[in-house]
Amino acid sequence: MSTPHVVVVMGVAGTGKTTVGPLLAAALGVPYAEGDDFHPPENIAKMSAGTPLQDADRWPWLDAIGVWAHGRAGLGGVVSSSALKRSYRDRLRAAAPDALFLHLSGDRPLIERRMSERQGHFMPTALLDSQFAALEELGADEAGVAVDVSGSPEDIAERAVAALRRFDS
Repeated sequence: MSTPHVVVVMGVAGTGKTTVGPLLAAALGVPYAEGDDFHPPENIAKMSAGTPLQDADRWPWLDAIGVWAHGRAGLGGVVSSSALKRSYRDRLRAAAPDALFLHLSGDRPLIERRMSERQGHFMPTALLDSQFAALEELGADEAGVAVDVSGSPEDIAERAVAALRRFDS
């Protein structure tokens, strides 16, 4: 399956965006971009220190992701971004109007366990509460789907491909 859409894999930290994103991109036959790579160094320093980012910190990061997504318009691609708030997704859609959102969702205990088991990531579990507090679910008018993160990354990617098929014309 190939798609001309850019799919933004979104969700709170620890849902598996970085793991599922490349699997999804491979299944769709499109390139993958890691959203964390678009963060300026000062954002990573803040998060590493346990300080939640403010909207002003996020705008340049979202704009950089938007530039990438815009460049992939009509060609397809997968990029990870927490995209927790509607306003963040609106900003991404302004750059890439045909973007689809894949919300990786799960309950807090599962996500916290996964975060505590991962190695070498700058995001501490202490920021999980702020992530859930900021999360605004996809609206009925937003192009996207939610997929539960229980199961293996391969299972999640397979369910995501199936759910995204409804957007291919």
